[in-house]
Amino acid sequence: MKILVLAGSVRSGSIHRNLALRATEALREAGVEATFVDLRDFPMPLYDGDLEASEGLPVSAKALKEVARQADGFAIASPEYNGSYPALLKNALDWISRPEPGEGPLEVFRGKVAGILSASPGQGGGKRVLKQLRELLTMMRVNVLAEELSFPSATGEFGELERARLREWAEALAHAGVGARG
Repeated sequence: MKILVLAGSVRSGSIHRNLALRATEALREAGVEATFVDLRDFPMPLYDGDLEASEGLPVSAKALKEVARQADGFAIASPEYNGSYPALLKNALDWISRPEPGEGPLEVFRGKVAGILSASPGQGGGKRVLKQLRELLTMMRVNVLAEELSFPSATGEFGELERARLREWAEALAHAGVGARG
């Protein structure tokens, strides 16, 4: 099983980048081939239908889409920006969701599994973004794992308790992914 791991933030020292890296480790420990992808390595313009019509998908969107196509599922660690996911993450998902010639709508996502997680220095732990992200991914025909992780009062350092929770979450995602593949 192959899982593509994304962080919704590219900021240096980001809690979510660190969380995504810890999730990658936990998934590997669960026997999953997990690949962390830094969205900074895939710069894309804001989604624009006119740009898509005149030039097609940007090269970086095509490259990320190919990585996503090879994955059986996704793990997404997203910060909460004003109660929702960041524009960076939404823009990347929008671009790679666009069908190319001979491809059906949302084909890169259809039937795949996703695990979602968030952390926050505040007491909410990013729970509002998880609700929004679940709704978005479900609309994109992704089977979102019921188990989601939220870490309140997060500093970016994940101790043994947090790592234990990550391992349980990774095991659940690995099991869900195997079931999704049949």
